[in-house]
Amino acid sequence: MRASHRGLAGTAYGVLAVADTLLAAAPDRWRRARVVTKPLLMPALAAHGGSGAVTVAQVCSWAGDVALMREGRRPFLAGLCSFLAAHVAYVVAFRARSSVPLLASPGRRRALGAGSVAALAMAAAAAREDRAFALPVAAYGATLAAMAASAAAVDRDRGRGRVLAGASLFLLSDSLLGARTFLLRERVPVLDSAVMATYTAAQWCIAEGAAPVRR
Repeated sequence: MRASHRGLAGTAYGVLAVADTLLAAAPDRWRRARVVTKPLLMPALAAHGGSGAVTVAQVCSWAGDVALMREGRRPFLAGLCSFLAAHVAYVVAFRARSSVPLLASPGRRRALGAGSVAALAMAAAAAREDRAFALPVAAYGATLAAMAASAAAVDRDRGRGRVLAGASLFLLSDSLLGARTFLLRERVPVLDSAVMATYTAAQWCIAEGAAPVRR
């Protein structure tokens, strides 16, 4: 892809990310515009750059974005499963950029364990909302923890810094989303914006860190 096309797609992603972040906290009459901004995020990012498993993750993320624009059990579970698949694809992409075993580091083992415990806690909170959410939320949280651990295992000269920053932002975004969905009873507009700001930044960092080397 030509550099000019990549640059245009990157600019489009940035504009869409800012717009959707602002719209997430806007009054209802303005939030309706998210039917345009949110579904265009991942296509713009994919056009900016990506290959192999990273592109698969972006496609799955797009499916999750679209599903979560609706309310109800089925859209929630569809979005959850789509993002679970995205994180599996990211794990595959990150492992391909690593020359060390995933669990060779005590720090990664602790991070994976802590993430799994946090996943169980969030699953318990989800079960109070709907018992059908418990197992999928636990599986999603464990997969998210594995994605973060895999990011930390990426070789330093193969994008670890940006990939790990993206994985950390994903953890933060999903923690905020979980709190908003399962712990808070009322909408908090600033929290909605924070979820999107950290999510879009996470996707950008991962895409940049995992981008193929261009000569």
